[in-house]
Amino acid sequence: MTSVDPRNDIRGRTPGPPGTVHRWRAFSLLAVAGFMTAVDILIVNVALPTIGAQLHFAESDLQWVVTAYALTFGGFLLLGGRAADLLGRRRTFTAGLALFTAASLACALATGSTFLIVMRGVQGLGSAVLLPAALSIVMSMFPEGAERNKALGIWGAVGASGATVGVLAGGALTRYAGWPYIFYLNVAVGGIALLLVRRLVPESRVHGARRRYDPLGAVTVTGALVLAVYAISQAPDVGWTAGRTLALLASAAALLAAFVVVEARAEAPLLPLRLFRLKTLAGSNAVGFLLGAGFYGYIFIGTLYMQQVLGYSPMTTGLAWLTVGLTGVVLAAPAQLLVTRASVRLVMAAGMTVTGAGILWATQAPAHGSFWANLAGPFFLTGAVTWVFIPVSIGALVGVTERDAGIASGLIDSSQQLGGAIGIAVASTVAVSHSRLLLGRGSAGTDALTSGFHWALWVCGFLGLAAVPVALLLVRPPKTAPSAEAAERPRAQAPASAD
Repeated sequence: MTSVDPRNDIRGRTPGPPGTVHRWRAFSLLAVAGFMTAVDILIVNVALPTIGAQLHFAESDLQWVVTAYALTFGGFLLLGGRAADLLGRRRTFTAGLALFTAASLACALATGSTFLIVMRGVQGLGSAVLLPAALSIVMSMFPEGAERNKALGIWGAVGASGATVGVLAGGALTRYAGWPYIFYLNVAVGGIALLLVRRLVPESRVHGARRRYDPLGAVTVTGALVLAVYAISQAPDVGWTAGRTLALLASAAALLAAFVVVEARAEAPLLPLRLFRLKTLAGSNAVGFLLGAGFYGYIFIGTLYMQQVLGYSPMTTGLAWLTVGLTGVVLAAPAQLLVTRASVRLVMAAGMTVTGAGILWATQAPAHGSFWANLAGPFFLTGAVTWVFIPVSIGALVGVTERDAGIASGLIDSSQQLGGAIGIAVASTVAVSHSRLLLGRGSAGTDALTSGFHWALWVCGFLGLAAVPVALLLVRPPKTAPSAEAAERPRAQAPASAD
């Protein structure tokens, strides 16, 4: 049999230190790129008031600077994963990284609100292309077991810290350099990564597969989510029972139903429904969705509370969120160890319990509070979100074959990002609706704003806690999880040996 140089094709792994060193170098570059996409979800949060003032945003439109990125990111992740499997994972990763970097430059140069929102959407599209390609390369480089769990544990910790580090970096850059440098940072990091990718990252793809991408599936699922988020975000202005709101929600539901029909009948579906026969994969994605909805909504609302109620500067707000990241860093190594030696399900459930409790604790922060008295405790507690990101990343890939690596990688990221987009929209809507109600009854502005944020945090906390029974009921230990291909075989048929 002809040997394959592992530097050129990761399917030709060879044991020993040289191969291991090369894999971890490649992993480091991929993790940096993945970290960039995680950071960019919320790096603009602390800069929103500044951006809004300079680019003349309407107050209700500010959330779209965050949501536009999350929507295209989550909506096209599955298509990005499919492209990675068929076109080549390194090639797709490089293309996504180039698009992400170019869109970041355009965001930095934006002089109007509409242009910035559109470019944030393009930036999310670049992330949707590069991230599943990066994660599927990681999955292909490391065989299932302890070494892969270690890699995915680090990957999950990177994702968990990305949001809080993003808020800190956004605060520092906004104060000392100006909000455009939030995006110039991406240009610098992306440019360096583009120079190194061919030297460090091996190429791989699913050989022998026909290049079919299911664009109808991508259009229907993304259209459904855009309509749903838009309807939710506009409901406080036009009314929840208004004909426009109901029509948009009905259209979103119809498009989502059409997506399921398309995927069930497509010869090469964007999302093979057979993957959901893997209970651990299905459960991990459900938890990932609720995690994104609760945690990203919590950071969005918490940031607005600190700036609009407590009067914190962008830099002070970023430093406050650093407490969440510090707890996450401390808990990352124990989480990876427990997932490998104990149970994905229990670590996931424990992390979501503590995170949800921390968010609910934050609802007690008063209108005239202080960080150490009212926020430090909840913030340190919600750092336990690391115990969710890590097992979710591992559980979502258990039993997945190489041909589905890109799709499965895109699916878990899509679940988290779409959950985040919907969670931010719902939390923002709840906060605005309740604040307006209290203002109409004569409440003081600060009290009404604080109460609206409290209601939004209650929603975020309950979304987080709702993931606990999902994890306990659906997620199974990795050792017992069958592969997607095995799930398709008749019981009487003996499984084929692995290559």
